[in-house]
Amino acid sequence: METVNKLCSKIEECYHIIGKKWMGLIIHTLMEEPKRFSEIHAFIPDLSKRVLNERMKELEDNGIVVRNVIPDRPVRTEYSLTKKGTDLGRSLKSLEAWAYKWL
Repeated sequence: METVNKLCSKIEECYHIIGKKWMGLIIHTLMEEPKRFSEIHAFIPDLSKRVLNERMKELEDNGIVVRNVIPDRPVRTEYSLTKKGTDLGRSLKSLEAWAYKWL
């Protein structure tokens, strides 16, 4: 029974992360290549900058996204998926296929 409870808590945590509004689209946006904050925002224009900032912080805290500071002039910041994030993005591709087929 303990194994089932651990499994359920992990699944619940996963759905808690990806179930938040905009999370799936942010991950989708980063699947191809790293992007700057403004590029992510341009891809999802209905997403406010404040909420995007919150979601990016949550994704960083969960080890799904990494923030890379590029010391060029001017200094740039890009976001990319970690291995964990890429695996999650691949899993979400199945959901995208379902959406194209059924919605």
